[in-house]
Amino acid sequence: MLLLWGSPASAYSAPKTLLVVGDSLSAEYGLARGTGWVALLEGKLRAQKLDIRIVNASVSGETTSGGRTRLPALLKKHQPDYVVLELGANDGLRGLPVPAADGNLRAMVKAARGAGARVLLVGIRIPPNYGRDYSEKFFAMYKAISRDEKVALAPFMLDGVAEKMELFQADRIHPLATAHPLILNNIWPHLLPILRTQ
Repeated sequence: MLLLWGSPASAYSAPKTLLVVGDSLSAEYGLARGTGWVALLEGKLRAQKLDIRIVNASVSGETTSGGRTRLPALLKKHQPDYVVLELGANDGLRGLPVPAADGNLRAMVKAARGAGARVLLVGIRIPPNYGRDYSEKFFAMYKAISRDEKVALAPFMLDGVAEKMELFQADRIHPLATAHPLILNNIWPHLLPILRTQ
């Protein structure tokens, strides 16, 4: 059977694209290449026989503002079917206003959806450096966005990791490679349903 370029059969067999837009927690900061949760996700996808190509556009130090600025070009270039938004930790560590981060994340969710992608928002809890009220409002922001925008949420990517200092690098901010399977396990149950939805 001859398949012509551009035929429905060839289009159907093309792999889908998953775009990860995150910060150092997704960019393998301080880790050997291939040991971060995004790299580990590739193995999960293969095991599930999901033909999905991952584009990791995460940048260490990225804020929600930076991600919002970069996203339109990334959507245009990669035309992703799925987008994982893992941002906010740097906003929180710098004490940036919660409403600003909230607005940036909502805009990113809408932009990704507008480009035809299914979206997973990844939540983060920050240390109470700027007071417990600030950190709690920051954490609650993700749930509010998920509810209002009806977007899937992985509530806390460092669940089971954050309280164990032995799982962190010397800076006590970035997890060691040994923590990244745990991080993936926190994200995977919320990501898989999106990947399986046609």
